Amino acid sequence: MKLDAIEIQIKSLPEVPGVYQYYDKQDKIIYIGKAKNLKKRVSSYFNRIQDNHKTRLLVKNINRIEHVVVDSEMDALLLENNLIKKYKPRYNILLKDDKTYPWICLEKQPKPKIFFTRNITDKSREYFGPFTSVKHLKILIQLIKETYPFLNQELNHLLKINNKESSIFLFDKHELSIKQLINGNLNFCINHFKKEMRVLSNELKFEEAQVLKEKINALVGYQAKSTIVNPKISNVDVFSIISDESHGYINYLQVSFGAIVRSHTIEIKKKLDEKNVSLLQLGIIEIRRLFSSISKTLFLSHKVSLGEELKVFVPQQGDKKKLVDLSIRNAKYFRIDRYKQMKITDPDRHTKRIMSQMKVDLRLPKEPIHIECFDNSNIQGSNPVAACIVFKNGKPSKKEYRHYNIKTVNGPDDFASMEEVVFRRYKRLLEEDASLPQLIVIDGGKGQLSSAVKSLDILGLRGKISILGIAKRLEEIYFPNDSIPLYLDKKSESLKILQRARDEAHRFGIIFHRQKRSKSSLTSKLDVIPGIGPATREKLLSSLKSFKRIKSASKREVINILGKEKGARIYEALQKN
Repeated sequence: MKLDAIEIQIKSLPEVPGVYQYYDKQDKIIYIGKAKNLKKRVSSYFNRIQDNHKTRLLVKNINRIEHVVVDSEMDALLLENNLIKKYKPRYNILLKDDKTYPWICLEKQPKPKIFFTRNITDKSREYFGPFTSVKHLKILIQLIKETYPFLNQELNHLLKINNKESSIFLFDKHELSIKQLINGNLNFCINHFKKEMRVLSNELKFEEAQVLKEKINALVGYQAKSTIVNPKISNVDVFSIISDESHGYINYLQVSFGAIVRSHTIEIKKKLDEKNVSLLQLGIIEIRRLFSSISKTLFLSHKVSLGEELKVFVPQQGDKKKLVDLSIRNAKYFRIDRYKQMKITDPDRHTKRIMSQMKVDLRLPKEPIHIECFDNSNIQGSNPVAACIVFKNGKPSKKEYRHYNIKTVNGPDDFASMEEVVFRRYKRLLEEDASLPQLIVIDGGKGQLSSAVKSLDILGLRGKISILGIAKRLEEIYFPNDSIPLYLDKKSESLKILQRARDEAHRFGIIFHRQKRSKSSLTSKLDVIPGIGPATREKLLSSLKSFKRIKSASKREVINILGKEKGARIYEALQKN
């Protein structure tokens, strides 16, 4: 289908909720999307230049469009999710989860029992879940068996209790309480046992009442281990999202009867530079389907449209905001764990991810595979030196480090020194036709950065190499011709690499400065001794390395270095000095 035909088709699209499908020349679905207004959404792909490369490629490959009209935005969300799972289009996010989650199974016949399983096959049984933690699930099952011993088949077998009719009668009597307990409503069971206990006490059945009291204590103890948020907050789903350049991380907290009863995080790979709102919307639909959530109230980190039947809030304060913050913290920890695993199992992917993130964080046109960082060192203008360190793929390349003696600057002038060393560095790289870095980092604020930019202007490299300055006090990041600094999160990996490069340049420069200062001090000590000129000084230092060793050398050692007459004369002068 030619573009003209697509334009005609777009003009005929209805302005109602629905799902659209893009086909390529092979008549294969390459993208499925949902829209509150089909005409506006589909038109947006074609009436502007797309910033994202993958989106431009998608638009280029669209040959035909189809659509399905639905009643509401929520229907569109659900239909989109189902169609994506069915057709797995090339440009769509596909939520993959290879885990088989555990479920609690209740079985009434032939004998009542409770257990956990990963396979939902028998329709005669009742299943609850899924659960994200097997450990939590096992503790819950054990609690239920202790509270309702007729479900503990292992114990009944050991005690040779085999009264089927009695077990079924007890199951029917306590079925509602058991299900409430599985769903996290411990208060229902506690209140039920308290009523029974009062009745038994009034009937003077104190031993049976004591048994119920022990069960109540067990339930209260288990409840205390749950994360209590607020007894007034119940039957609520909490969702949050954080993201990096390539993935989104969506956390889900289920709050039931004042306690957090479930936490789950999923990772979504971005395909077309999707925004957080879009990813969160998709994640909410998928997670609620997975856990069969029927909650009508949602607390979210971002405002998301999910249809009129759900009450959506973005809390700004109080216990509700604390819940969203806790969800965000869980998502962050999940991302950190993923990064650590990636660093171990796939170092190359880890490096590419960091480079990609730095490109975004620092507003760079290219990924900074090759970074060079400069720092000056001097004490009140004496022995001025500079250091250039090199990072490749976020790691030091020490064989490419370089020291510079400042030649054209007199006195303590950091700005002029930076201008000189940057000019010398890149003049030489241009003459040698060597590879240039994608990013230059200057240790200092606006003044040092401006001086370095002057040298790039002279060499014609302005715009060909990205450059920034990082100031130590508040870790402000400055860009040329921009007086407002950028502040990155203190935990940002991009900032950590800049800090490491800056610190490495400072360390490398200080070592060279100390060596030069030490040599200068040593030279001046030898210069005041009569008979020692430049040539003699060089011979002594070459052989004995330090003034201390020269001073303590024997007469024979000095004669062996300088000859009989001169050696004897210098030895005497050294002893008198």
